[in-house]
Amino acid sequence: MSCPKCPASQVVDPPQVVYRDIYLPQVVEVIHPIEIVNRYHCVPVPKHCYAVTVRDEFCPPAIGGVAAVSQVRNAKRRGKK
Repeated sequence: MSCPKCPASQVVDPPQVVYRDIYLPQVVEVIHPIEIVNRYHCVPVPKHCYAVTVRDEFCPPAIGGVAAVSQVRNAKRRGKK
């Protein structure tokens, strides 16, 4: 119910600001520098090498030769019988 003697009036509040945030994609290049370093390491690996020498030796003959050795063997056999 309104008052018949009072005219209608308006009251205006100060405006309220409403923000609508809208996000748009923007491409931004991000550069990541990469440095590749080749590192060479010397690793000792054994390689077996052999120095081979060959020599000849000549032994002096037995005293009395082969015949004397046979005679000694035969004498031992006769003594045991």
